Amino acid sequence: MVTYAVTTRNLTTDQSVLLEFKHQINDPYGILIDNWTTSHSFCNWIGVTCGARHNRIVALNLPNMNLTGTIPPELGNLSFLASLNLSGNGFHGDLPGELGHLSRLKLVDLNQVSLPGKSHHHLED
Repeated sequence: MVTYAVTTRNLTTDQSVLLEFKHQINDPYGILIDNWTTSHSFCNWIGVTCGARHNRIVALNLPNMNLTGTIPPELGNLSFLASLNLSGNGFHGDLPGELGHLSRLKLVDLNQVSLPGKSHHHLED
């Protein structure tokens, strides 16, 4: 029973992070607006990959979708995230330091994104 409560909390956290991300960015083609809704599981949302074992988000891949805005620090709450691909979008500003706390994050692809520093990072353990 306790495990179920923890799992439910984690799923709610992952979903709420994505909804916050959606609200903080500009999505000119409505790709996320139309697809990222609570009417179906966030594991089936465009660009989202969940791990089979825990149903937690392990990858967020949203390349070339003309998304703009800043990358919100809330993404640092996706504690199972291993891959983040936001390449080919119009994000700007600093990469949130909160992403540095994600111990499983191995690949961050921000090619053609106007953030300071390098655009493609392989993170080491």
